[in-house]
Amino acid sequence: MLFQIFDAFKPRLHDSNSKVNQVALEAMHKMIPLLKDNLSPVINMLIPAIVDNNLNSKNPGIYAAATNVIQALCQHLDNSLLLQPFCTKAQFLSGKAKQDLTEKLA
Repeated sequence: MLFQIFDAFKPRLHDSNSKVNQVALEAMHKMIPLLKDNLSPVINMLIPAIVDNNLNSKNPGIYAAATNVIQALCQHLDNSLLLQPFCTKAQFLSGKAKQDLTEKLA
């Protein structure tokens, strides 16, 4: 069931409409404390959707929302669940996104 929900939700996290994208990130931020480690089956699908484009966004609202989501993940999920997806993404990112994710890894 969780896969079906997040399969439908994931495209909104990088929607071409910036308002849709930002609202999706803000909704994700609210979901994380409620779902916590129950997100573990979908975390490998969510991290790229959250990080790709959003952490390098020139739109300050999208960047702030993505940063808040990453912070919430670090606060509410077991860090061992985040280590591999964060490392994988950090290898292939550039700019501010790479710096932000590397700081979280440290």
